[in-house]
Amino acid sequence: MKIEEATDVTPELVDAFARLTPQLSRSSPAPGPEELAEIVGSAATVLLVARDGDPAEIVGTLTLALFRIPTGLRAWVEDVVTDGAAQGRGVATALLREALRRAGTAGARTVDLTSRPSREAANRLYGHLGFQLRETNVYRYSVDGLG
Repeated sequence: MKIEEATDVTPELVDAFARLTPQLSRSSPAPGPEELAEIVGSAATVLLVARDGDPAEIVGTLTLALFRIPTGLRAWVEDVVTDGAAQGRGVATALLREALRRAGTAGARTVDLTSRPSREAANRLYGHLGFQLRETNVYRYSVDGLG
């Protein structure tokens, strides 16, 4: 298995997100070439892909957001997804370890993520890797309809 940063938007990357996004969220559409170009081109995000097989194909992705706030450099992991056909092969573990390495190299002291309680296997993995459940409230405000 190979973990690499997506630095270009290719048809393969677009196709991978079309296949993987529905496995992560039934309500969110897959990003198209324009949205992927924003992610890949942003200084605040690192789009990691996991390749496996022969020929190597994209079997998982993770987005690492790195941004400075007054109290330091923050690192946040979003949208970890492994293709159902590749589950159990360590894809998410490899993606997360690379994200943690990159966050540490960038100077982040901590890395945060959220996960629905119903994603039991993912939550076990996060704990196994050393993530600790925090006692906090996560609030969301929907800006749909404003403006």
